[in-house]
Amino acid sequence: MTRRIAVFTGNRAEYGLLSPVLQAISDDPALTLQLIVGGAHLDATYGRTRDEIVADGFAISAEISAGLGRDTARAIGEGVLGITDVLETLKPDILVVYGDRFEAFAALIAASQSNIPVAHIEGGDKTEGGALDDSVRHAMTKLAHIHFATNPEAAWRIAAMGEETWRIHDVGLPVIDKIKAGDFPGAEEVAATLGLDLTRPVVLFTQHAITTEPDRAAAQLAPSLAAMERAIAEHGAQIVATYPNNDDGGEIILERLKVWSDEQPEVVLKQSLGRALYHGTLNVAGRVTRGACVGNSSSGLKETPAFACPTVNIGSRQSGRLSAENVLHVNYDEESISNALFRCMTDDAFRQICATCENPYGDGNTGPKIVEALKVLDISDAGLLQKKLTLDP
Repeated sequence: MTRRIAVFTGNRAEYGLLSPVLQAISDDPALTLQLIVGGAHLDATYGRTRDEIVADGFAISAEISAGLGRDTARAIGEGVLGITDVLETLKPDILVVYGDRFEAFAALIAASQSNIPVAHIEGGDKTEGGALDDSVRHAMTKLAHIHFATNPEAAWRIAAMGEETWRIHDVGLPVIDKIKAGDFPGAEEVAATLGLDLTRPVVLFTQHAITTEPDRAAAQLAPSLAAMERAIAEHGAQIVATYPNNDDGGEIILERLKVWSDEQPEVVLKQSLGRALYHGTLNVAGRVTRGACVGNSSSGLKETPAFACPTVNIGSRQSGRLSAENVLHVNYDEESISNALFRCMTDDAFRQICATCENPYGDGNTGPKIVEALKVLDISDAGLLQKKLTLDP
C-alpha cells in the first residue's frame, strides 16, 4: 500500500515553489499525491491559477473555496473548517505545507489538530519588515512535526526554537530544481508572449502590501511607480508587472497598477505569469537584457541569484531575509529606487557580481531529498506527534 501524501497550495507563488516537490511525489511509486488547492488559486481576480496546476499535469484531489474575498482572520477560520472536512475524506498519512501564507497556516492547524503529521517547508526564515509572515511562519514551525529548511541559517533557527534535531532537514529551495533543469521558456518565446524587445532592458516588478500596514499600501507603491517611469523614459526599460497577493491592502495596489499600466504603453500587467514564464522573464532580465527584478516579493531574494538577475528590494517586507550579493536594499524613496535600478542596468562590475555570486538557497535536487525523507519517516511512532521541547534551563 502506498503512502498518501497530501499537499496544500493556496496561491500562485507558493505553487511555483512547491511544484518540484509535487513532481517528485508523483514520480515515486511508493507515494500517492493528494493535492489540495484553495485560496487565490480559485479566485478569478488573481487569474484562477488552479487551471495552471491542471495544465501542469497534476490531478487535484480537493478544492477549498472557504475564505475567498474575506479578511484574513475570517479566511483562516473558514479555511480550517473546510480543510478539516477534506482531510477527513482523504485520510492522508502526511500533510505537506509551504511557507508562511495564511492559507497554509489554516491547513496546518486543521491537520495538526486532527493528529495528522505535518511536514513544513521553508520554516526558520526571518522577515522582520512589518508583515505577519514571521509570526505565522514560526507558529507553523511549532505546530509542524517535520521541518524542511531551505538554508543552514533557517535550520539553525528551527533548532533554536526548541525543535528536536531529528525533525529538521536542510534541503535547499525546491524550485531551484526546476531552474537548474532549464524548465522555463527561452528568451524568444518570452518576448513573443509578453510583447518585449530583447534589445532593451526588461524589468520584472512585483510589490505586495505590508499586512500590518494595509492603509499605507498606496503611499508605499507610489515611489516605485515613479522610479519605473524614470527607467522607461531615461533607459528605454520595459516593465513586466504582476498582480499583488490577495492580502489586506492588495486590492489598493491592484487598482493603482491597473490605472498605471493603462497610462504606460511600456508596462505589461499580468494577473499571473505562472512559474515557468516568471522564470523565463527573470532569465531575460538577468542574462539576456540589462534588466532587473524590482519590488518586495520574496522571489526577488530567493530565485533571482539562479538567473544572475540584479534585484532591487524595496522597503521592509523582506527585512532580515537571507539574500545574495545580487540584491540591493532600498527604502520607499523614488530617488533611492531609481539609483539602484540605474546601477542594475548600467554597472558592469555589479552585473558581474550578480553573475558569479553564490546562491544561499542551494543547488537543486531538493524534491528528491524531501521525498526520501517522507518515505522513510516512521508515521507509526507515537513520538512523531508527541513533540518535545529541547529548551530546558
